[in-house]
Amino acid sequence: MSHDIEVSTRNRDDVAIITIKGDLTAVTGESVEEAYQKISLDGSKKIVFFFDKECYINSGGIAILIGIVSESIERDQVIRIAGLSEHFQKIFSMVGLTRYAAIFSSEEAALEGF
Repeated sequence: MSHDIEVSTRNRDDVAIITIKGDLTAVTGESVEEAYQKISLDGSKKIVFFFDKECYINSGGIAILIGIVSESIERDQVIRIAGLSEHFQKIFSMVGLTRYAAIFSSEEAALEGF
């Protein structure tokens, strides 16, 4: 695990995509939170979090995502998650994130029918 993270945002039609590469932890999570806040201020209602296949997420990173998902419910946003390894898909399910944010195998699958 390193302390490096790369976060970028882009739009595909009316969907905002936040791409995360690197390690999502309590230390690096601020950049993910900032990206989410920016697209929220821009009025995005449909959001995909796309994780690079090598992405590592610890409990602090999961806590940041739980906070974002909670906030998205209050803002009437829909969040989808894509690109997670099977390991992290299981963890997201165990902590209950999948009740509020559907997980897809790829970015294209997450965008389909959004």
